Amino acid sequence: MQHTIEKIGGTSMSDYASVRDNIILHGGAEKDIYGRVFVVSAYGGITDLLLEHKRSGEPGVYALFAGAADDEGNADHWEAQLDRVLSAMLAQNAKLFGKGAERRDADLFITERIEGVRNCLQDLRRVCTYGHFQLAEHLITLRELLASVGEVHSAYNMAALLRRDGVAARFVDLSGWRDNSLLPLDERLEQAFREMDVENELPIVTGYCQCREGMVRTFDRGYSEMTFARLAVVSGAREAIIHKEFHLSSADPRMVGTEKVIPMGRTNYDVADQLANLGMEAIHPRAAKGLRQLGIPLRVKNTFEPEHSGTLITQEYVSSQPKVEIIAGRKGVLAIEVFDQDMVGANRYDSVIVGAVHRHRARIITKDLNANTITHFLDTGLGTVKRIIADLEEEFPNAEIQTRKVAIVSAIGSDLKVSGMLSRTVRSLAEAGVDILAIHQSMRQVDIQFVIDEKDYEQAVRSLHASMVESVQPAETEIAA
Repeated sequence: MQHTIEKIGGTSMSDYASVRDNIILHGGAEKDIYGRVFVVSAYGGITDLLLEHKRSGEPGVYALFAGAADDEGNADHWEAQLDRVLSAMLAQNAKLFGKGAERRDADLFITERIEGVRNCLQDLRRVCTYGHFQLAEHLITLRELLASVGEVHSAYNMAALLRRDGVAARFVDLSGWRDNSLLPLDERLEQAFREMDVENELPIVTGYCQCREGMVRTFDRGYSEMTFARLAVVSGAREAIIHKEFHLSSADPRMVGTEKVIPMGRTNYDVADQLANLGMEAIHPRAAKGLRQLGIPLRVKNTFEPEHSGTLITQEYVSSQPKVEIIAGRKGVLAIEVFDQDMVGANRYDSVIVGAVHRHRARIITKDLNANTITHFLDTGLGTVKRIIADLEEEFPNAEIQTRKVAIVSAIGSDLKVSGMLSRTVRSLAEAGVDILAIHQSMRQVDIQFVIDEKDYEQAVRSLHASMVESVQPAETEIAA
């Protein structure tokens, strides 16, 4: 039996009945239940409570604990936040299990984990009162520990619920809880897969995997997708499947309208990379690398429309005719503009700026430059940008450095080699009253990016979708096999 490796997103995980009926049991025949391995994310919002909110930056347990050393007045706030995490987890258990022994077992399991984390953090705080131990040296390990708890909670529950419903499910805990060995990621996953009987059981695997490389250290919040993708690679899966709460469509239906968007039947890994760069991930780009190299197809399916074949992503696919496949983008992008007339002919400016960005763990979405100005568009918070600017002002005392919040909207497709494509998109935005602050188009012609004012973002998406997708009649509908 050639198996599939499948990942279930956090929002989908929060709706167990839909996951059970639309993913696990869909099709009805028992033989179709097995031959699959499921890698699960934490329930929606839990990782935000444990680390920090992915969008707003509101601190979770990690951020509060990391900041406690600098603010003794708030030293105990992380414990109150940990209590909130446990309350949210127990509330999820109550919703899923109701009353009875299974609920008590689930509550006991996650309570023991949370209390173990609490004891660990209290011990770490005491140890770091001694000068030989510096908290900063342990923060990344702490982040790894906290990140793992969310996936352990959801995976344990999913396996228990499926067993209750007659499925031979097995909880596979890769979090390394009280495990003294530390193996490389691929070796850890190979070992775990050898212990699975995929023909006769349904493994439910934690999205976090403890490994020598450090999942959060290496991949930050994309760690569950790395576990999923690398497990597909090391196990030689027939197909990798991601189950999300929405289709991968031609635009965000909340902005454009559900009746206007078109689910993408086919696309390629290049397009998936462009989406990931904008934060609209089909899959983390580093996770896609192994799948792409081994020629493993990736399918993105809507949990709530199980009959739909979803979007099939392969390396070789190119649309049968040049066209825009998706309008995507993001708000809340922070631009740092460095202007210095001494920049002309000097090569070090960009490397110094990029070094400061990486040092403060910000991510570059795109950039532009001319003879004396370099602008980087960053996915990060305002506090991080202020620290980056402080470094740059020290390095370039004569430079003028400005920052502003912008939005980026992008027209993306596997083949955009259409005469007049750029002029059509610019005209569409102009007719909608959207001022363009910057334009980026690469020679490979898979995307065109427009930097615009935040207030114009939704209007820009609707305008580009109307002119580049809705008004174009496709020769044929390309459907995932």
